[in-house]
Amino acid sequence: MCLAIPVQVKEVLPGEMARVTLDGVSKVISTALVDDVQPGDYLVLHVGYALAKIEPEEAERTLELIRQAAEGAAA
Repeated sequence: MCLAIPVQVKEVLPGEMARVTLDGVSKVISTALVDDVQPGDYLVLHVGYALAKIEPEEAERTLELIRQAAEGAAA
């Protein structure tokens, strides 16, 4: 099974790269597959590559579902 997760762009870097965060964890990813990436954008991330931009509301809904699933698995 594959999982793609929403991340927020904190900084656009040279070479079609960006620094993103998820719950305080920072990572440098490739943005080669997505046009016009800007700080503040939410991207769908899979194995180090941004696949698409998504709306902030959709990103937050998805992250909340992931948090709920993690809490349920820990119980």
